[in-house]
Amino acid sequence: MMRIGMLTSGGDCQALNAAMRGVVKCLANSGQPMEIYGFLNGYKGLINSNFRMLTADDFSGILTRGGTILGSSRTPFKTIHEPDENGNDKVESMKQTYYKLQLDCLVVLGGNGSQKTANLLREEGLNIVSLPKTIDNDLWGTDMTFGFQSAVDVATNALDCIHTTADSHGRVFIVEVMGHKVGWLTLNAGLAGGADVILLPEIPYDIDSIVKAIEKRAEKGSRFTILAVAEGAISKEDAKLSKKEYKKKLENSKFPSVSFEIADQIQKKTGREVRVTVPGHMQRGGAPDPYDRVFASRLGAVAGQLILDKEYGYMVAYKNREIIKVPLQDIAGKLKKVPADASIIKEAKMLGVSFGD
Repeated sequence: MMRIGMLTSGGDCQALNAAMRGVVKCLANSGQPMEIYGFLNGYKGLINSNFRMLTADDFSGILTRGGTILGSSRTPFKTIHEPDENGNDKVESMKQTYYKLQLDCLVVLGGNGSQKTANLLREEGLNIVSLPKTIDNDLWGTDMTFGFQSAVDVATNALDCIHTTADSHGRVFIVEVMGHKVGWLTLNAGLAGGADVILLPEIPYDIDSIVKAIEKRAEKGSRFTILAVAEGAISKEDAKLSKKEYKKKLENSKFPSVSFEIADQIQKKTGREVRVTVPGHMQRGGAPDPYDRVFASRLGAVAGQLILDKEYGYMVAYKNREIIKVPLQDIAGKLKKVPADASIIKEAKMLGVSFGD
């Protein structure tokens, strides 16, 4: 009898259910008897031994369903060694749950912080197989994460919708896209949505360069300009500050986000009407698109096969159009940022896109 634990950790996204379904269908098709322990609300469920017993039937009909049937929560890695609200050691509590239930493997679906915790549990002797979940596509060791393409679709749709109203009113519009540390989502949505200016955390911007791009379009007869701005975009001046100084600046800022600060600066420098749209958590919601349904299913199937083969300590990844396995210790704690000299950046500039640099 195989005993498999499963949890979804961190911010939710599309195709979490599709990925879990892929794992369970692979295991079920092997013909081996199994028990599935679904831990509720991420690592908190593992810490508090809060779980549901599931069967293969529970994973039927969820391929197209967004969110996660197990619920999710954030358990920051930087506080993983601190006692929980009940004074319990989080790591020891997770290990005790694992051994109490006599699990053969724990399947973790999560992003960067979740993978670090998964690797820590691997180091503590637990059998772990993980899957790359995040709308940011910032996990090291994989070309793609599930949830990313669906989030790109949502952000792109927001940009598409803004185009008509921006043109009608002759305004500058800023669409703020999720992404605190990396800009893959903003970059791809910006290109797909025809943004004229794309601002990423990896490429500090100069407000005068942005204004220049707006004025250049006006000189060519364009009535509007669209900016796709990552929520973690940063100016060249602020990029010179220490983390402590920048954090203090944000705390004392009168603007709710960088997009509103940029809007204020553009309006003052150009006299143009500027509006800000923030799709926010819509980018995490809704049904997974066809790409993510297929992709997450493939990842889940390979994760299931790793469990059957008793190959533990790996994250299932996607490299050069193939599903592969990568050692957790090789990817945990590493962030895949957008290189300033990436070919996609160069190609976007050939199209006339400004990155504010």
